[in-house]
Amino acid sequence: MSTHNRVEVLHGVNLDQLGRRDPAHYGSLTFEQLQYRIEEFGRELGLSLRFFQTNHEGEFVEHLHEIRDTADGIVLNPGAWTHYSYAIRDALELTELPAVEVHLSDVQAREAFRRHSVITDICVATVSGRGVDGYRDALNRLSEELQG
Repeated sequence: MSTHNRVEVLHGVNLDQLGRRDPAHYGSLTFEQLQYRIEEFGRELGLSLRFFQTNHEGEFVEHLHEIRDTADGIVLNPGAWTHYSYAIRDALELTELPAVEVHLSDVQAREAFRRHSVITDICVATVSGRGVDGYRDALNRLSEELQG
């Protein structure tokens, strides 16, 4: 029996600026602190996590192209690309891996353009507005999908 526990955690545009961005929506947590917490969540679930962050859409797409054989599932927060990047949507779909979309802030309670996601319908779940705990929820949901 093989273990399906390799998870790519992908962060998109401006996520590396956490701690400096709008504290009302993102709090004071830094990107490094966020990754540390996500790593803790992954360990609790017996998941092997790899992290990737970029502010360049093409790099995000290329990374999705490369992970098909090195990951069993994906947790992704594409940032603003969530709302309009069909290139990321297509690349995510090409991976044929289960994915959970996650957002720190409650995108439904924010500006109208943030309420639309071009990837929600190809993800097994979406978690929004739970801050760092949303990543725990996303990893839990993905773990269930990988074991199921």
